[in-house]
Amino acid sequence: MDPVGLAETVSVSLCSLAVLLWMSIGTFSRTEAAELLAQRVIAALCIISAILLFALHHMGGELWGSRNVARPLAVVAVIVALAGMLNIKGKDIRGETNPHNIAKIRQEKKPKD
Repeated sequence: MDPVGLAETVSVSLCSLAVLLWMSIGTFSRTEAAELLAQRVIAALCIISAILLFALHHMGGELWGSRNVARPLAVVAVIVALAGMLNIKGKDIRGETNPHNIAKIRQEKKPKD
C-alpha cells in the first residue's frame, strides 16, 4: 500500500475509533481513573489522526473523493480531542451547594415520626 493510501486508512480509522470512544465515555466514567485514561486515549487518537490528516492533505491525498476534506476533518479531530478532555462528572469549582444536596440536607433535618 502506498503512503497516501495508508495515511487515508489509518487517519479515518483513528478518527472513527476516537469518536466511538468519546460517545461511550459515560461507560468509562464509572471510576475517575478509567475516565481519565479514556480521555487521554481519545485525545491521543484524535491528535495523531489530525497530524495524519494534515500530512495527507500535504501529500495530495483524497478523502471520499475530495482533496479539501482532510484539513477540516483534522480540525474536527482536534476539537474532539479537546472535548474528550472535558470532565463529565464535573468538579465543584465555586463551592456552592447544588440543589440535590440541599434536598438531601432538608430530608435529614426533618424530624422523624
